[in-house]
Amino acid sequence: MVTGIPERLQTDRLILRQFQPEDYDAYKRIVADPEVMRFVGSGKPMTPASAWQNIALMLGHWQMKGYGLWAVERQGRPGLIGRVGLFFPEGWPGLEIGWLLHRDFWGRGYASEAARMVRNLAFETMPGQGLISLIHPRNLRSVRVAESLGGKSDGQMYVMQQKVNVFRYEYASTGLVSRASVT
Repeated sequence: MVTGIPERLQTDRLILRQFQPEDYDAYKRIVADPEVMRFVGSGKPMTPASAWQNIALMLGHWQMKGYGLWAVERQGRPGLIGRVGLFFPEGWPGLEIGWLLHRDFWGRGYASEAARMVRNLAFETMPGQGLISLIHPRNLRSVRVAESLGGKSDGQMYVMQQKVNVFRYEYASTGLVSRASVT
């Protein structure tokens, strides 16, 4: 299990924290949106039961690995707007950095801001591990986020019956983690 990954992070505009029971209602609305889920997993919205299971999976990942996906909220404005973090369950092709935001918060730079913080933290705490993002080829918004983080296209593969582009990130000592708060 990896240690040294904090359960709470803070950027200039965002708080990344552990999921809480009160996040369930907002999360199930986010993942029930067909547009949000079009390029994620099976490409279909989640049912309320699937949303609950997904939160349990994320919390379990933290317990088993010592890192995982954080709930994202805006500073000074409580309320879940999405998830960002690291994912590497058994059988997954690599340590993945991923993001998913409520549609109302697309285009504001939140995914890039949070993912950059997570990428830098992964580089500092797990050097040599390698870091990837798996992105549906038509998900141009996420492709732009990956490219803004320095991700380089490295072919395609099938994951969960969907063809995805693989983006690889090279270790870089950026120092950006120290600019944001790790609490």
